[in-house]
Amino acid sequence: MPTLHISTDQTELDADLVYRFLSEQSSWAKGLPRPVFDRAIANSLCFGAYLDDRQIGFARVVTDCATFANLVDVFVLPEFRGHGYSKRLMEAVMAHPDLRDLRRFTLATGDAHGLYAQFGFTAPLRPASLMERYFPNIYTDQVNASNLPKLSGEA
Repeated sequence: MPTLHISTDQTELDADLVYRFLSEQSSWAKGLPRPVFDRAIANSLCFGAYLDDRQIGFARVVTDCATFANLVDVFVLPEFRGHGYSKRLMEAVMAHPDLRDLRRFTLATGDAHGLYAQFGFTAPLRPASLMERYFPNIYTDQVNASNLPKLSGEA
């Protein structure tokens, strides 16, 4: 029986597999340019989930490793879903020493509320205090930095 192994060693990541899933199959990063993906991986704490030597899942955390973290890009490949692997992946994320005792740990999800609730995630206590700049189609609409809305005071 295959054994699940979870690692934060980026040299173990099957970056091509992760990139293909995110850019072609995910609902949140479709069309993601490879250079953007590579920069995101390089500047994040990444978790790979492996059955024997095959990567079957992934999660990425953007964090300062002291006060704040944002969980993004969590997935288990479709053919491996329903076996508890996403829960094991989340257990590894939450147990990581750089992610314990943070003041705020955030995520956005459209359909996995039940999974994340098992790890203490809830709707924001004060949703009116949260703000965002969000461009959901930035990768598919060929939007680039030159035509994003400018901030007040930007040239």
